[in-house]
Amino acid sequence: MNTGIIYREELKEYDFGPGHPFRGDRYRIFPQFLAQHLKQEGNYDFITAEAANDTDLSLICDMDYVKFTADYFHAAHLGKNTDEENFYLYHTGDNHPAGRPGNLEHAARIIIGQARKAADLVTAGQYQKAVSIGGGMHHAKRNNGEGFCVYNDVAFAGKYLVENCRLDRVLILDTDAHAGNGTSEYFYGDPRVLFIDIHQDPRTIYPGTGYAFEIGEGDGKGKTINIPMPTYAGDESYRLVFDEIVLPVAREFQPQIIVRNGGSDPHFSDQLTQLGLTLKGFHTVGQKVAELAELCAGKEIDLIASGYNREILPYAWFSLLAGLMKWDVTLGEPVTGQEIPAADQSLAATRHVITEVKSHLKPYWHSLR
Repeated sequence: MNTGIIYREELKEYDFGPGHPFRGDRYRIFPQFLAQHLKQEGNYDFITAEAANDTDLSLICDMDYVKFTADYFHAAHLGKNTDEENFYLYHTGDNHPAGRPGNLEHAARIIIGQARKAADLVTAGQYQKAVSIGGGMHHAKRNNGEGFCVYNDVAFAGKYLVENCRLDRVLILDTDAHAGNGTSEYFYGDPRVLFIDIHQDPRTIYPGTGYAFEIGEGDGKGKTINIPMPTYAGDESYRLVFDEIVLPVAREFQPQIIVRNGGSDPHFSDQLTQLGLTLKGFHTVGQKVAELAELCAGKEIDLIASGYNREILPYAWFSLLAGLMKWDVTLGEPVTGQEIPAADQSLAATRHVITEVKSHLKPYWHSLR
């Protein structure tokens, strides 16, 4: 079965403006790269989705936040005076546009619409796997935007699957280098959603959350699993946390669907992070997610947007999806002027992290005892 690639050209408007780390060119780069390296026939179909409306957004946002965000970014896109006085009531400084942004709020609605489309396609059996290009805005919260994220499509996918599709065992796996603090807040007390987050040690990186002791609350206690990777953790460290924590817990949970988010920022050359994955490691992550999806008849939604090295971004995205979809294409590292890690520098430190994570979670998971 082909993979559904959900994409619209208007995603390029998700652009915070000149000089900002998050630009919209990533949305033009990847579809072209994909077409150059893998023929479409027999592998993937491009699909479009409608932008989310206010009713959709009400599933994850307070409407005063939606109204302010829509008005502010629309005015900024037109180059008009904007409501700077109230901006920081709803957004942190990293979401402030640099210069004139694209039609960003509308593009953010497209990203939510793509998450809805992916959920509908996979749960209906039209596709086993669906990929939302531009998805993974995991820092946004119900009434606050931050970390280059306006509306949280990861949270929307989870909420939509449990509330509209009536699923009661959804596994969200966040492999972005930064902790998914927004997504975590949405599901911290929800036992229907198992949230596993593999990210760089929060003592060393934004947003400063995602410690091993953060395991959920109330009925959802034990259903949040944070795996804070030591800096320079590489391919073997990632393989180890999948084998020691992610796969055993997933087998015990028996999800009905997998939602993964995360792009290229765990790569060793990323400009905002200090992790050590190579392209081979990204391919392995994709393979491990495919193994997880075997628990639920292959049903998986992939949300992919992040990464701050423009050169490596399409290579890492492709390697992730190649591992996930079993595409028989291998890419070489394109990075020049930086040495490729010869070995995993942090494997011993990763073993300590695994021990700590298990100590917090073993009361809730037989597989971790």
